[in-house]
Amino acid sequence: MTGHFPSITGKNLNKERITVPDDFLDKHLILLLGYQRWHQPIIDDSIHSLEASGMEQTHHIIEIPVIKPSSWLAQMRLDGVMRAAIRDTAVRQRTITVYLDKQKFRDQLNLPNEDTSHWFLVKQGSNEILLRGKGRISVGDIEQLRIASN
Repeated sequence: MTGHFPSITGKNLNKERITVPDDFLDKHLILLLGYQRWHQPIIDDSIHSLEASGMEQTHHIIEIPVIKPSSWLAQMRLDGVMRAAIRDTAVRQRTITVYLDKQKFRDQLNLPNEDTSHWFLVKQGSNEILLRGKGRISVGDIEQLRIASN
């Protein structure tokens, strides 16, 4: 075990309020956290690799853009820009944007900085972190995710 993932609440791009990991009880979770806009290609490649290996059949794959709090209007604008750029409803469903104190959140997860994206495997029906990593998810990482999920 490598810690616990804190409960965080945000909205997906279909405008539904969701709490991670609490609202996902039926499968293990693979959470991909992005802190900077340039993390998006890393996350997109990781999700593509996870889906190509069939991981979405046994896991919820959730992308979480982590953004510092701003005004309600600025948040609405950013959410609208992301929604406009993503037309696929499944991708909108799995993208949950959270506006929170990034430093406090990183401290809770023992993440030293925002230099790259981070990913977590969270045990089904809990907040227990089974595995964690950073950057692009590799074929080797996917094998480790499978092993840790059993």
